[in-house]
Amino acid sequence: MNDASVFIELVTEWAWIGWLVLIAVFLVIEMLTLDFTFLMLALGSAVGLIMGLIGLPLWAQLIIAAAAAALFILIIRPPLLRRLHRGEDPTKSNVDALIGLRGTALADVTNVSGQVKVSNGDTWTARADGSVTIPVGAPVLITAINGATAIVRPAND
Repeated sequence: MNDASVFIELVTEWAWIGWLVLIAVFLVIEMLTLDFTFLMLALGSAVGLIMGLIGLPLWAQLIIAAAAAALFILIIRPPLLRRLHRGEDPTKSNVDALIGLRGTALADVTNVSGQVKVSNGDTWTARADGSVTIPVGAPVLITAINGATAIVRPAND
């Protein structure tokens, strides 16, 4: 036997340890991300481990594990995510809550500078969305937030 065949035989014989390590690594990553993607990869690796214990060759174990992980991600993960997010509050918060609010220009708003008072009482530095100049006192609509600057456009009632 040459060195390559001895190495392949050794890897095939001890592949179950590799599967266990992969499962453990994927589960640790899943605990850190809580996204269910690595949980599905861990389940796919468990299928690969079972295929190895049945006696399939390593190449078949890898193909079946990859196919199982893909199926788990496509079929099981979406309902799990829906169930996880079912009780969330759909109300927008923080910066997301500002988008779509109306306000009034406190200073001329150009694509470089400006200031607006938002309907929630906050005063923001602002820039115009495009090359339009919004005069003082004109109604505006917030279209985006870029850092600490509100991107606004004229509010057409």
